[in-house]
Amino acid sequence: MHAERLTVYIVDDDASVRDSLALMLGLSGYRTALYADAEAFLAVWQQEWSGCVVADLRLPGRSGVELQDELRRRGSRLPFIIITAHGDVPTARAAFQAAAVDFLEKPFDHAQLRAAIESAFSMEGRRLQRAAEAQKLSGLTPREREVLEHAAQGLHAKEIALRLDISPRTVEVHKTRIMEKLGVRNLAELVRFALSVQNRPER
Repeated sequence: MHAERLTVYIVDDDASVRDSLALMLGLSGYRTALYADAEAFLAVWQQEWSGCVVADLRLPGRSGVELQDELRRRGSRLPFIIITAHGDVPTARAAFQAAAVDFLEKPFDHAQLRAAIESAFSMEGRRLQRAAEAQKLSGLTPREREVLEHAAQGLHAKEIALRLDISPRTVEVHKTRIMEKLGVRNLAELVRFALSVQNRPER
């Protein structure tokens, strides 16, 4: 079962390829959107789109790699899978340097494509989780952030109170509000949340 909000955006100038990929992926439970070239995709692309792009290397106008570069320039982090009937090492290297998930030469095995899409969706899931956590953190006051940072260090209410020059009771009030805003149920979850945000590397 694939996340409902994730879409496979297929960009290929060959209508028969677009249709066959859409049919195959649709039967496998994926949601798809089809485009004949990079310009058609860019004309309707929105920042909030999530999922991955499966783009042919050779397209009228911008190539698949150039589409990838343009989206990166616009701030998109949609994972890319480049497909091509004309693969070569330099082109593959350029795709991977632009953070492509995979580079598949036609005719490729459908299982290969599905595996690449699942890898891309896994990356998207992590990105969306980071975005959701960042959104929650943005709702904290500066004082609540301080309390959260100290809680992540394993400090108890009295220790946090001493460092912030407030009462332990005030610390507990802040913790309660923080847990409500972050959607965690107890102190252990609160600490895990704080540590995950602090320690997770940026992609």
